Amino acid sequence: MDHLLLLMLLLCGSGLQAEGELNSTEPGVRLVGGESRCAGTLEVKQEGEWRPVDYFSPWTLKAARVLCGELNCGSTVSVVQRKESSERPVWEISSDCVQSRSALRECAASHSSNDILNLTCSDSVRLLGGTGLCSGRLEVNSDPSNPSWSSVCEADFDQQDAQVVCRQLGCGAPSVLQGALYGEGEAPMGTKEFQCGGHESALLDCSSASERNTCPPGTAVSLTCSEPVRLVGGESRCAGILEVKLQGEWRPVEYLYPWTLKTAGVPCRELDCGSAISVVQRYESSERSVWEISPDCFQSGSALRECAASVSSSFFLNLICSDLLFQPNISVSSSMYGVSGAQQQGFQVFKGSAFTISCSIQPQYPGGSFQLNFTSINSANNSNSEPAVNHTAHFLFPAAEPAHQGSYSCVYHVSAFSQEFSSESRLLSVNVTGELLEFTVGQSVMLPRRALVRTECFTVSPEAVTPLHHM
Repeated sequence: MDHLLLLMLLLCGSGLQAEGELNSTEPGVRLVGGESRCAGTLEVKQEGEWRPVDYFSPWTLKAARVLCGELNCGSTVSVVQRKESSERPVWEISSDCVQSRSALRECAASHSSNDILNLTCSDSVRLLGGTGLCSGRLEVNSDPSNPSWSSVCEADFDQQDAQVVCRQLGCGAPSVLQGALYGEGEAPMGTKEFQCGGHESALLDCSSASERNTCPPGTAVSLTCSEPVRLVGGESRCAGILEVKLQGEWRPVEYLYPWTLKTAGVPCRELDCGSAISVVQRYESSERSVWEISPDCFQSGSALRECAASVSSSFFLNLICSDLLFQPNISVSSSMYGVSGAQQQGFQVFKGSAFTISCSIQPQYPGGSFQLNFTSINSANNSNSEPAVNHTAHFLFPAAEPAHQGSYSCVYHVSAFSQEFSSESRLLSVNVTGELLEFTVGQSVMLPRRALVRTECFTVSPEAVTPLHHM
């Protein structure tokens, strides 16, 4: 019995020791050789040995975000390939495996390579809980050497501060700055006020005022930065080769994966250009650096730049969006009041007076036509069309009548890229009021009935003046 008890104790002790050894060999993660603890060559400790990670498959910002979180750093800023002169032992880790939330030790395989993964995470700012790397609740780490993240009070943060944060994260200009949009989070509320000029490269480069004693709940800063996306080489800002800015560099997007009008609609909407109407492949004779972006990645809600990986290619994505045209201008002129643009209170013309509505658009394409649409409470919608001459058309109304009172808009139609395009102006409201009366005091002039005519010497009411046609 004593021997049996001893054997059981030995087996239990052996099992406990094996479990302890397993925990002690859990891989560590670190970045070495960079300017901070959140930048450098990615190294993983596996089987008791630190090795760099091989850049054998394209790594995106979205995949690398998991690693930045492991390191208690901020948002992913860049992930690049660094080539060494000779091969050495590395850990081969698939980015797909990391994104599946598997432990790094489950993703690592021994390998030899000279392509090393270099990663840069922000060490002082991050956006959490948003739709991507460029949106979320702002958290700041004031001491990068000793990470301790805190939220920021809405009252202590302005548009210039937001410009610096968006720039530091490699995003576009700030588009939304609102308290508690992405929740409060678990981080303590910071009370330091930042005073940025908007030109600084990092938030901690800005001066800061004395700290507050209190910061009300529900006021954690939430920030949305625009995505750095553009179309170049086309005939407008809504047509051309799709380019994305990542790691401070604009590059075209490779046409590798099948792009449909639905997937191409994502960059069109990012650019406020409507929907996609054409997606084609453009070929160049030589390769150059491009961003490889899988439509499956950003269709899941990620931003374009989060899905980009650095590759070389000679096939580029050429995109045309529906809002190809500028918005036309609409204005009205009359003999009484000159010219007026579209105004909220409307433009007033006097009954019987002549007025002209003019439509114009910035030159983009030759030809085209303008359609003047009219809507009123008392009549059905109707329209009239004129050809565009020098990108302008004029619609003359010889005598204003109550039937002319209502809302007007200009629609420009033009054919381009073997397709028909149109763009509509703002609404212009026209009110018809009063009547015109001719009278003479030394000369003939036109005045609205019931108006008072003032001069430096006297005041004359039109009722006291004999109309010209009675003389």
